[in-house]
Amino acid sequence: MNLVDTSGWIEYFFLGKNASFFSAPIEKTEELIVPVICIYEVFKKVNQAADEARALMAIAQMKQGRVIPVSEEIALKAALISIKHSLAMADSLIYAIGQNEKTLIWTQDVDFKDLPGVKFKAK
Repeated sequence: MNLVDTSGWIEYFFLGKNASFFSAPIEKTEELIVPVICIYEVFKKVNQAADEARALMAIAQMKQGRVIPVSEEIALKAALISIKHSLAMADSLIYAIGQNEKTLIWTQDVDFKDLPGVKFKAK
């Protein structure tokens, strides 16, 4: 299973230099986990950079994967992860979901760089 964090989705949708790094996990929708926090962040960023119609199209593509909500269990696990690894709330929620679902987390966010279970590509 794969989880692409927000930075990967943004890179993919805006055809950044690392877009091809994220295309395989994004396009294998049957193996894709999508944290609801990524939906929030991508919708916001795409809406700001483009418009709401493009943001909704991006979300429709994201929803082809299995969307994972933030449960109480995930929230508590994320809080512990945040303390241990000094991660921001969104990053700790994404990482907690990845750990809970036993997925490989694809990212270009340096905050995830040295964590286990992460496939990192520098910007």
